[in-house]
Amino acid sequence: MSLEEEILVELRKIRGLLEPKPKPQLLEKPKGLLNEFKDFISKYKVMGLAVAFILGLYLGELVKAMVNDLIMPLISISLSGTQWEEITLGPFRIGHFTGALLTFLIVAFVIFLLVKMTSRLGIE
Repeated sequence: MSLEEEILVELRKIRGLLEPKPKPQLLEKPKGLLNEFKDFISKYKVMGLAVAFILGLYLGELVKAMVNDLIMPLISISLSGTQWEEITLGPFRIGHFTGALLTFLIVAFVIFLLVKMTSRLGIE
């Protein structure tokens, strides 16, 4: 083989390595409605999402109860007998908004701590 032929062979090898590979065929769709449903449940992790949603609802209710039943009564004591939900500024219900804001901040902080803790454990 001449030098030019060897160079051409090497160039063809390099071109073959540089050409994009064809995409692998997508997995076949499962046959039947029940199998498609099972594939949907596992592919989109619906059960984990449902559990997280339900736990989030109850966490929100728990924090709301803590704010309404424990934290805000302490604030009411410092306001000399005024109910915190009745605090208004003109037509605005400042007291009720403050309770909702505290609830949100506590829930957001708890979720932040959970995400931070699970990321340290390597859970995504």
